[in-house]
Amino acid sequence: MVNSSTATGISTGRLSADEYERNFGDLHPALNAHQANVEAARCYFCFDAPCVTACPTGIDIPMFIRQITTGNTTGSARTIYAQNIMGGMCARVCPTETLCEQACVRNGGEDKPVKIGFLQRYATDAYMDTGRHPFQRAGATGKKIAVAGGGPAGLSCAHRLASLGHSVTVFEAREKSGGLNEYGIAAYKATDNFAQKEIDFILSIGGIEVKNGMALGGGRDLDTLREEFDAVFLGLGQGGTNDLRLDGKDLDGVINAIDYIAELRQAPDLSGLPVGRRIVVIGGGMTAIDIAVQTKLLGAEDVTIVYRRGQAQMKASRYEQELAQTRGVNIIHWARPAELISDGNGVRAIRFEYTSPDGDGNLVETGESFELAADMVFKAIGQVFLAEALAGSEAPELVDGRIAVDADRKTSLPDVWAGGDCIDGGDDLTVAAVEDGKAAAMSIDRYLNSAAA
Repeated sequence: MVNSSTATGISTGRLSADEYERNFGDLHPALNAHQANVEAARCYFCFDAPCVTACPTGIDIPMFIRQITTGNTTGSARTIYAQNIMGGMCARVCPTETLCEQACVRNGGEDKPVKIGFLQRYATDAYMDTGRHPFQRAGATGKKIAVAGGGPAGLSCAHRLASLGHSVTVFEAREKSGGLNEYGIAAYKATDNFAQKEIDFILSIGGIEVKNGMALGGGRDLDTLREEFDAVFLGLGQGGTNDLRLDGKDLDGVINAIDYIAELRQAPDLSGLPVGRRIVVIGGGMTAIDIAVQTKLLGAEDVTIVYRRGQAQMKASRYEQELAQTRGVNIIHWARPAELISDGNGVRAIRFEYTSPDGDGNLVETGESFELAADMVFKAIGQVFLAEALAGSEAPELVDGRIAVDADRKTSLPDVWAGGDCIDGGDDLTVAAVEDGKAAAMSIDRYLNSAAA
């Protein structure tokens, strides 16, 4: 973390307690019963619903919305959980505007899509408040599965396996489980410690033991897990970050955005977080948006995102981009970092060069540049899978630096599966990771049953 005593313009406690509470309140307050019924009534309940196809987990969206209209909120939640045990979190963080809601047949002209995400949250929140669990665990099979990584993919896999009667041990490197749901998303998207409440809900099915503070590697490598368990699932995420490759990248005030967000999410008091007056964020994905908006909410006066390509190429959805802009964040396109400038203590400014695509789509400099004053520069230029986690083991095959899997999320090793951001083709989405874990669990179950036959 940046040292606020040596970096000019960086300090703590910029806002009052009321301002922190207001700024980091729930981004989208939950629907009440009347609002949910009015919104649910807008659904056409399509037989061949494109919203279902657009959902990575395949939730029967028309069914759960129809159940809301009939007052069957419990049945609605069960319909959601049958396909997505993290339906509550996905309702909060899923980019529904580019998935199910974009596919909604009402999305056109002056009409607006049904607010599927809001309705999903309404149903799942109501169910979680009951204290019940939607699944009943099957009889014990005597089979043991190790899950490396307690993020969305790992927990989804563990839950589905437990529901099928298997015993699961989750090995999680951090003190808390949840992965990016706990450490990596903006605080205003999952308030009131919801990530951990959902984990408690998932684990309440029984048959899952979680061992925190136990990373894959050292004495607990993949070979050991394969010897001790009947199958292994790898949900390791991406533990590394891309490098700026600029002189001065280690200056005080130049920070990995994902590290700062993790500290923010765990901070008992937001007033203790150091924040600059002038913030520059490099990147165009969700992490760039999340860090930009949150530093603005912490009291930064000037926050600018700079992305090397155009608006259409940003991985952050148009909705998220507009969210940032409505919070006072500036976004500059077609520019990439060229030089970090120091004031002798820390970063003072950063110089960018304007870019444009050549005939092959590659970026070239235009010869023009500009400079932005900054006392904090956040790197949000992507994460990478750390294959060192598999060192010392017979490792699965990699493709482009990530684990290769088939359609069932099975690796090149006969008893090892993988999912989430660590696999080749993995999307940086909670809902995609949940589907990976679920698909892998079903494949593992078939493998164990065939081995026992």
